[in-house]
Amino acid sequence: MKKERKLGAIILAAGQGKRMQVDGINKVTLQLDNKPIIAHIVHFMQRMAIAATVVVIGHAKESVIQTLEKEHVLFAEQTERLGTGHALQVGLSVVPEDITDVLVVYGDDAVFYNDKHIPVMEELFREQLSSDAAFTFLTIEQDNPAGLGRIVRDKNGSLQEIVESKDATEEQLKINEINPGCFVFSVAFLRKYLPKVAPSPVTGEIYLTSLIDLAIQDRLKVQTVRGGRMAWRGVNTKEELEEAERLFAELKK
Repeated sequence: MKKERKLGAIILAAGQGKRMQVDGINKVTLQLDNKPIIAHIVHFMQRMAIAATVVVIGHAKESVIQTLEKEHVLFAEQTERLGTGHALQVGLSVVPEDITDVLVVYGDDAVFYNDKHIPVMEELFREQLSSDAAFTFLTIEQDNPAGLGRIVRDKNGSLQEIVESKDATEEQLKINEINPGCFVFSVAFLRKYLPKVAPSPVTGEIYLTSLIDLAIQDRLKVQTVRGGRMAWRGVNTKEELEEAERLFAELKK
């Protein structure tokens, strides 16, 4: 008998966020539109059919715990910051046993998902839950995708790979379709493949995006949902936080 599919979420919020230059708190607790960044994301999860939300904490963990003390979330502590893939492994360790698939987002840039994005998120869930895909992820288009990984497709429009900006050819740099770090993974796939991700020879970190290469290499089913020109940006510096405030104001008009 096939197990009923049930959706959870993991928010990666353990990083130090050095470029934000704030002491004693995690950057995800900073205010954006009069509410902590991480609270925006948790509340968005609550508006969807997500059974359990795990927040991966690490740097200045108490600030995140205090910010979310009234929310129904589970915490997983990443005691060593060994990359996003490692953070996902830590989060997966506390995901309830009955969860079959998890939505995975980052604790800063996911702040831009709002009620207008629920239809595209529901499409992401539908695509994953109605298939045997290893995972399904969101792609969006950016006018200026400098520094971001590009989605490379074959002539039939099927996903070939995600190429990091620094590794891209001149032709690939013309691509404006990117992955904003929004995935729905099969838990079974993560349990099998996360231990296989090799650390970066440069940083020693385990990257979440390496899962894409492993899945394609093993000819597993990987799906994408195109979100078009969605408002999105990383929030890594004070300047980007100011820009995010402006973008929030625009989205509310």
